[in-house]
Amino acid sequence: MKVSLSWLKDYVDINMPVGKLADMLTMAGLEVEAVEDRYAWMHNVVVGFIAAVEAHPRADKLKLCRVQTAHGSHHVVCGAPNAAEGMLAPLALPGCEFPNGLRITESVIRGERSEGMLCSQGELGLGTDRSGLMALEKDTPVGTPLNQALGLNDMVLTIGLTPNRSDCLSLFGIAREIAGFTGTRIRRPD
Repeated sequence: MKVSLSWLKDYVDINMPVGKLADMLTMAGLEVEAVEDRYAWMHNVVVGFIAAVEAHPRADKLKLCRVQTAHGSHHVVCGAPNAAEGMLAPLALPGCEFPNGLRITESVIRGERSEGMLCSQGELGLGTDRSGLMALEKDTPVGTPLNQALGLNDMVLTIGLTPNRSDCLSLFGIAREIAGFTGTRIRRPD
């Protein structure tokens, strides 16, 4: 069973490092098999500054963008209608692997080199909007990994439950267990 630490904090106060929480859950009979950051895959998605936009010479709906990051300048072929000079947007660099299995590589699109992918909210799993690029705030530091820039970190605990612990087959059950061994109060959902 996978349990999000941010969701657990809706039900019980957790004032300890996630490693210690995992150890305490394991000692309570709920074996924590893994702890991972669900946004760790975004380490290769950075804040990019679109310095220039030109029409693609061999495609009406594509644009050639020159995107600045801390890693230098990148040429990116983009089909988003809102790609504009001066915009800050997420740039998935070559080597980035999305949770759905999509892997970004350097490629040639209609004869033009593309060194990454400018992303929408929907492509990043941060919303449903796929109509254009995700516009970032003007004060977002260029080149910063997107998960850091947006404050996205959520540890997920994978718990191997045994049949005798059916009381912990829900998020509320895990929160109740944590409240029991930390001596804190549980907050019941509305």
